Amino acid sequence: MKTMNKKLKYKVRTKAIVFRSFLIASIFVISCSTDETQTVARFNELVISDEFDTDGAPNSALWDYNIGTDQNGWGNGELQYYTDRAENVKVENGVLLITAKKESFEGSNYTSARILTKGKFEQAYGRFEARIRLPYGQGMWPAFWLLGANCGPAVVWPECGEIDIMEYRGQNPTTILGSLHGNGYSGGEAITKSYSLVEDRFDTGFHVFGIEWGPEYINYYVDDVLYNQ
Repeated sequence: MKTMNKKLKYKVRTKAIVFRSFLIASIFVISCSTDETQTVARFNELVISDEFDTDGAPNSALWDYNIGTDQNGWGNGELQYYTDRAENVKVENGVLLITAKKESFEGSNYTSARILTKGKFEQAYGRFEARIRLPYGQGMWPAFWLLGANCGPAVVWPECGEIDIMEYRGQNPTTILGSLHGNGYSGGEAITKSYSLVEDRFDTGFHVFGIEWGPEYINYYVDDVLYNQ
């Protein structure tokens, strides 16, 4: 993986996102043994950020949209039709709101939104983070992730690589996953590890999900707690 892009040598961040997206497919994952004691560099120079401080549509200079259902519900059997409508995605009061709705729309029974930086911003290595409040409910599957910038007809997934900074299933509101997908370790064979809250839930408040990504490592964090490397 040379460069990565998606919903976001240094630091990239977004301020606050509330996900209310309906993604029904599941991935079965395996745990991995990792060494989490390695000393790594910190990234201090801010390259780009979105504070979501202007109400309305997300900043078009940074964000684009996936529209429709793609093939087999974006490869996951997802039930929603992604739109760019304000009903599904908007900035309001300093927060990006992504909302799933149960409604008949273009042949689907649900709508939601998926935003990405493809064609607008890409970055290899650094710290990528977002402050997010997650939803609760069966079938919810929000994610904050990086996809290889060369993904397309010539270089298909998982060859182009994927770094899942945060994946979450709404029926399990105390646990998130951080995962890697590539040749030989994708889908149910992804390299992955979970992180669980002990006395809290991810749907009751905001938490910062992030990675530090270097040429030979990826550190996974929740609220600056290193849980996987």
